[in-house]
Amino acid sequence: MLYHLLVGLTDEVSVLNVFRYQTTRTGSAILTALLFIWWFGPTIISLLKVKQGRGQPIRSDGPQRHIVEKQGTPTMGGLMILSGILVSTLLWADLTNYYVWAVLFVTLGFGAIGFYDDFLKVTKSTTDGFSGKIRLLMEVLIAAVAVGIFMGIGDKTISSALAVPFFKDVLIQFGFFFLAVGVFVVVGAGNAVNMTDGLDGLAIVPVMIAAGSYGLIAYLVGNAVFAEYLQLHNVKGTGELAVLCGAILGAGLGFLWFNAPPAMIFMGDTGSLSLGGALGAIAVAVKHEIVLGIIGGLFVLETASVIVQVASFKLTGKRVFAMAPLHHHFEQKGWKEPTIVIRFWIIAFVLALIGLSTLKLR
Repeated sequence: MLYHLLVGLTDEVSVLNVFRYQTTRTGSAILTALLFIWWFGPTIISLLKVKQGRGQPIRSDGPQRHIVEKQGTPTMGGLMILSGILVSTLLWADLTNYYVWAVLFVTLGFGAIGFYDDFLKVTKSTTDGFSGKIRLLMEVLIAAVAVGIFMGIGDKTISSALAVPFFKDVLIQFGFFFLAVGVFVVVGAGNAVNMTDGLDGLAIVPVMIAAGSYGLIAYLVGNAVFAEYLQLHNVKGTGELAVLCGAILGAGLGFLWFNAPPAMIFMGDTGSLSLGGALGAIAVAVKHEIVLGIIGGLFVLETASVIVQVASFKLTGKRVFAMAPLHHHFEQKGWKEPTIVIRFWIIAFVLALIGLSTLKLR
């Protein structure tokens, strides 16, 4: 909204012409989301404390110290994050861009699913939300709509194909079946971030790192000149997603202010599911789906640890890890929470650098 107003004034006030640039609006989106959450965060936390009473239920089969240290902390902090992202995006993004609306649809849709799950957990004082099958079905439907939009508005030669990193001309054509591939990426990303969210500040920083990385990718892929120079597949219109990535980054910074150890609030499924879904949708839109597995490698490791743990126990009756997901394994091994969190941040940063290297190494 503000973007369109400023663009309309550029003919009269030339200095406002700077707001035509995606880089300027991305920076503005970061700052807007950050300040929004800083300003309204304390009020939101106070309201959630009153409404939730005992706060987020803590797993009885999890690390025992969590029952003592984290009991009573309110959840649904994702509402703060989503509010910051929505306000910032609506102010600074080009609202005529279908990619922006499709990613927002996934973000808010997954957020709504996560919110309902958190609501059931809080009201019933249990760590179990609603039916996993129904939840998964809803995620698939939302993701399918978004991926269908990407396929419909994109270049037919690449919108239904999977780009392979490190190879400039390799495209794996799936045709209509790319819908299933895209849905898998979006739903997988949403649930991977959800599994990673288990310690104070653990998930939000890797999400910010991934959002910053994909903001750069979106800007380059959406720019025909840069895409040609780097030998990337140009996807017209996706550059505007850099603004949305900026909003995610700013909202994440604002949330981290309150989520840093000891956390004043947890993001809950409301935040983790929506943020993961947003990253997955952006990856599909800019045709860097496989790269998400590298940049978001930490989320992949956490998810893989759960899969391996469950499979091993069902097949052999033995557990590979002391506890899954992976961060709980290191807790059980005696690592302090800040040590785990910061080391996982470092891993996420290194993986992001490796992922970004695919832009040039071709």
